[in-house]
Amino acid sequence: MPRLTPCLVFLALSSATFAATFPKPNPDKTFADQKVFDAAGRPWRAAQEDWAGAKQRVATDPAWTAWLTRERASVDAWIAKHHDHVEWAGGWSHDGVSPVDGSELIWTEKIPREEAQTIKSRAGDDVQITDLIFAWWVVEFRGRHVDTMSRAASLYRLTGDERYAAWVAGQMDFYANNLATWKTLPTAKNSPLFWQTLTEASNLVKFTNAVRLLGDYVAKDRLAQWREKFFAPEVKHLNATFQNIHNIATWQRCAVAQVALLFHDEAMWRDALDSKFGLRAQMDQGITSDYLWYEQSLGYNNFVVQAVCTLFKAAGVAGRAAELAPEMMTAENLMLSPLYLRFPNGQLPNPADNKGIPTAPNRDVYASVYRVFPTVIGLEAIAGRRDWETLLDPPPAPPHASSLPAITSRNFESTRMALLKSGGWQVFFHYGQLTRSHVEAEALNYSAFYGDTDITHDPGVVGYGSPLYKGYYQRGLNHNVPLVSGEGQEPPKSGELLAYSESPASVAAAQPDYRKDSRARRSLAIDGNNFVDTATIESRDGQPLKLGLALHVQGKVKLADTFGADKAFAAGRPEPFKYWRNVSGANFHDRAEFDVDYGKGVIVHVTLTAPGDFKLWHGSSPDVPPKRRDSFYLELAAPAASATFTTTFAPTAKP
Repeated sequence: MPRLTPCLVFLALSSATFAATFPKPNPDKTFADQKVFDAAGRPWRAAQEDWAGAKQRVATDPAWTAWLTRERASVDAWIAKHHDHVEWAGGWSHDGVSPVDGSELIWTEKIPREEAQTIKSRAGDDVQITDLIFAWWVVEFRGRHVDTMSRAASLYRLTGDERYAAWVAGQMDFYANNLATWKTLPTAKNSPLFWQTLTEASNLVKFTNAVRLLGDYVAKDRLAQWREKFFAPEVKHLNATFQNIHNIATWQRCAVAQVALLFHDEAMWRDALDSKFGLRAQMDQGITSDYLWYEQSLGYNNFVVQAVCTLFKAAGVAGRAAELAPEMMTAENLMLSPLYLRFPNGQLPNPADNKGIPTAPNRDVYASVYRVFPTVIGLEAIAGRRDWETLLDPPPAPPHASSLPAITSRNFESTRMALLKSGGWQVFFHYGQLTRSHVEAEALNYSAFYGDTDITHDPGVVGYGSPLYKGYYQRGLNHNVPLVSGEGQEPPKSGELLAYSESPASVAAAQPDYRKDSRARRSLAIDGNNFVDTATIESRDGQPLKLGLALHVQGKVKLADTFGADKAFAAGRPEPFKYWRNVSGANFHDRAEFDVDYGKGVIVHVTLTAPGDFKLWHGSSPDVPPKRRDSFYLELAAPAASATFTTTFAPTAKP
């Protein structure tokens, strides 16, 4: 259980709700400079659907007329060519990865094994189609198919063309009549249509919207059949899983709430919102006082925002947005909070597992939620865009030009993170974890920028279906952390914040239970134009341990001639070591020094100190696929009861 700090307290609430882990006072006033308030002082709005106005726009505005022509052609082409199959078993969306380097596969409309024998990866490899990859393709296809149902239902509502309504209703019959059959497939033990409850929930939102848009076209007895044979089993399935605080649980509760709105089921609505792990609990306990998602991956901030906004939009159209006002204000802050963590180039730190490196602001996300959170950034990004949302709920012009907030040193204690900003340096420190979900062996890891130069970063992870996910990206060697016998921290551990200062910029934290046999602590400081890291790792019982340190840089290292090739680098070491290439090593005493060239005139002199004799290896390690980067592994020559490693980054030019 996380150590309770002033930011981690439990509030006593009425018996109608549950313990709120993270206090969030005055959410409407937080990040106010990034919000657009209405005349009543609300930063949120109720989404609308103006069908009469939409019909006028497509009839009188040439640009909208052209858009409608393209939309009809696209939907018509899909309907003419594509059909779902009862015998197609869905798989995991994360299995669409290359076995070579974990790169994502590029989905195409060609049916695997019938119309295509291989699938391209984003790295350019031709990947043979396995059963897992075929099942991944099915899930991707099915998601597009259901999305087309929603688009076709919108075309019916806009144009009155019953051909679209008939097709959507026919597809709904197909899924309702065959859901029980999909449940019998061996791969359906988690979810019948989409293998995973997360994908089941996100697509249930689309099914629900499609049926809502059909309106009175559907006879009551037919609708009742859909409810009995499809929607009720789906809701029962989603409610039986993920009864906890989790990003997937949030998607599931939001999907169920929208089914409740479709069928005017008040009991289902209340349960989706107010049950022990309903939406309100997800917002209270899943979002920290820093307005960061407690699973810590910053990618999940936007993912949860996208989940709740499907519900917020549906509630607005149903006239029930005001019931969710507290949750909407909290969710908007969840979307905005990463702005205050961004590096100079917009790149974000990357704690926990997240595919690739996120950026802020994510203008696509801001644009996608303008109907609920009309930020200046979102209104700028959505301007001129033509799609169903802007047709039905036209965005206003932004009230002024957007501007991003200044970055300052901050301690995000309730999320176990800190940010240092001084001179040319900006450093992110991840000193603890709050939950096991999406955790990595990375406590005490750091990332750093000098000016707009990426000095060292966390590359995130690959798709969960890749062996590199657990074999490398989640492990200590992938992070800037101290290692014991080649392994990093055993998570999850909240850690202890020992000290924090904005001026001079410094932070220190400890992991008393770093591993079963060891404890660790680290201090980071910006000292003038230098950045200094001091990491200590020590045995918990005084017995000697094999102690080391991993360090990754985003520039090219200038190695001394003393480094020699080491083809046995991975021998006798944990699995992550086998993924390094072109490894060479050299012996040192007390200190090692080298330059790293980052291009554009930025050269950083790096000094590593360690007690006594040690060996330093250099190699090429996996970065964000298919990229690789220069990395170091330092290990003491002999086991020791403790060691302190100091790393000093000294730029030779101003940022």
